[in-house]
Amino acid sequence: MDTDPQQPSSRHSEHQDLVTHTGGCHCGAVRFEVKAPADLHLLHCNCSVCTKKQIKGFIVPASQFRLLEGADNLTVYAFNTKVAKHTFCKTCGVQSFYTPRSNPDGYVVMVYCLDEGTVNSMTVELFNGKDWEKSMKEHKTIQNLSKE
Repeated sequence: MDTDPQQPSSRHSEHQDLVTHTGGCHCGAVRFEVKAPADLHLLHCNCSVCTKKQIKGFIVPASQFRLLEGADNLTVYAFNTKVAKHTFCKTCGVQSFYTPRSNPDGYVVMVYCLDEGTVNSMTVELFNGKDWEKSMKEHKTIQNLSKE
C-alpha cells in the first residue's frame, strides 16, 4: 500500500488503537503519559532550534497528554513568534515535550523520552521548518495533528 508522506494515515486512522506511553526527562523529575499509536509518525524539523536539539517527535492533542510529575521543575523557552513553548527540565535540561507553533492546542512528544516497551515502529518525515510559513501551507495534515 502506497502512502503519501504528507498524509500520515496511521496517525489519523480510526482503526488504529492508541496505547498509553509513559516517559520523562533524564533525571526523572518530569514524568508524563501520552495516548498515541504504537506505530509512531515522527516529524524531524530543520528549523534553528529543532536542528540544534535534534528534535524528533510526534504531535498529539492536549487531551491525550498528561503531565504526571514535575510541573514545578519545568521552564519555558520561547523565541521569534513566541507561540511555540519549548519546555524543559530545570535540573537535567532535557526537553521531553513542547507546545508547537504548528499545533498550539497540542504537544510534540520527544520519542527518545518515552520509556521502552510500547513503540512498535517509527516513521520519520522531514519538515522544512527553515521555511515554516511556506511549509505549513504546503503540508496537507500537520495543522490537524492535534485535533481530536
